[in-house]
Amino acid sequence: MNLRVIEGGRETTREVPSTQMAALELRAPQARDVRLEADRRLKRLNYDHWRNRQMVAGIAIPREIRYLAMQIEFVAERLGALDGIPLDYRSDVYWPG
Repeated sequence: MNLRVIEGGRETTREVPSTQMAALELRAPQARDVRLEADRRLKRLNYDHWRNRQMVAGIAIPREIRYLAMQIEFVAERLGALDGIPLDYRSDVYWPG
């Protein structure tokens, strides 16, 4: 069997050029931005792994992981629904940890 490394994949992230990043920082945050932040936090939690393991093997997601994911989803929903999303929506003040 031949194995080879596939470039890219789930763990790679694209870097945003500094000029685009500056433009992103100047505009008001939108619900989509909050959703991206929630997805980033869920990815750091490795939630997809736990959810897939539950679906495939029938092993329950640990309670702490499940509750933290629910809290992240709740914050994303509430922050995204605000009329004026705070500029510091990425701050840990808003998100569970």
